[in-house]
Amino acid sequence: MRRVVITGQGTINALGRDVPTTLNAFREGRCGIGPLELRDVDRLSVKIGGQVKDYDPEALFNRQQIALYDRFTQFTLIAAHQALDGADLNFSGDLAARTGVVLGTAGGGVNTWDENYRSVYEEGKNRVHPFVVPKLMNNAAASHVSMEWNLRGPSFSVATACASSNHAMGLAFQLIRGGGADVMVTGGSEAMLSFGGVKAWEGLRVMSKDACRPFSANRNGMVQGEGAAVFLFEEYEHARSRGADILAEVVGFAMTSDAADIVMPSQQGAARAIIGALKDAKLNPDEVGYINAHGTGTAANDKVECAAVAHAFGAHADDLMISSTKSMHGHLIGGTGAVELLACIMALRDGVIAPTIGYEEPDPECALDVVPNEARDAEVSVVLSNAFAFGGMNAVLALRAAP
Repeated sequence: MRRVVITGQGTINALGRDVPTTLNAFREGRCGIGPLELRDVDRLSVKIGGQVKDYDPEALFNRQQIALYDRFTQFTLIAAHQALDGADLNFSGDLAARTGVVLGTAGGGVNTWDENYRSVYEEGKNRVHPFVVPKLMNNAAASHVSMEWNLRGPSFSVATACASSNHAMGLAFQLIRGGGADVMVTGGSEAMLSFGGVKAWEGLRVMSKDACRPFSANRNGMVQGEGAAVFLFEEYEHARSRGADILAEVVGFAMTSDAADIVMPSQQGAARAIIGALKDAKLNPDEVGYINAHGTGTAANDKVECAAVAHAFGAHADDLMISSTKSMHGHLIGGTGAVELLACIMALRDGVIAPTIGYEEPDPECALDVVPNEARDAEVSVVLSNAFAFGGMNAVLALRAAP
């Protein structure tokens, strides 16, 4: 089978508007979660989030583009430009036909829905902009990326709630490994931080009103974030022949379904995904040094994930480092796995393990090395990225240091 490597990365999120700034925030354990700046925020009971502050789309896009690009599409294009601008690839001819796009998002154009519901129901307008449908559809970001760079290979979007990005990146990996493409633009984005988006999540009663504290005994819920991260996945020989800077190698992927409950996670489903990723990568459990956890900061998720890791790794679980960067950038829902992959690459490339910040009290049911509060210098050669979503949809990626 063909090998797959990562040769480009880009991001915009609450921690930074590019990869270097985001990685510095990981190293410093800096928190990007703060008071929300939204219309009607006084009507929300949850008033914090990992918001991209002082964001001005008019400084980056013209009026015609803004009419077509929801906030989640804008974030995707910003991150894609960072990932692709330095790639030195000419997407024409055969390469255009062999390059595709697969991106994850759970909500798609939530801001567009919110704005237009206001127009119709609150303001009583009888017409909306003719581009509302193409602006809000979940595949809008993938479509605009394909058009921007003339990418004519397999292109589509994946929506599996909080696992959307990991599913998207896993499918991109499989497409290249199986010969369906040579290059894939992949990752995910989300922009649910609107009045309607936050109000809907409030109804689930899983949101914290003060902070995200994964694995800490006094945790009280998740905190939403927004943003995007986009990567260039490439067939190894193709990347090597052009002298590309290889950031990491993707070596395994597995996905499972709990088939149990629409919101409560399953230890068995999560463990099967972890074990499946190791098997797909032909890795022994003791080769893994770090796991970027799903780690939402809810009691149900954190305890189930720790139990699943303990089951999958046995005695080696005590030697693993496992951290949740959601404590810093918030939970980007469908885009979260993509931003978290940046921390995985940092661990492999720079030997820096991002911390779980906000950790205050040990939890006996989460008795693993959660890298509390401060980043750690450590050499690791293999890492995993976990994503476990509502609906019981699990996706785990395995990465190895660059060959």
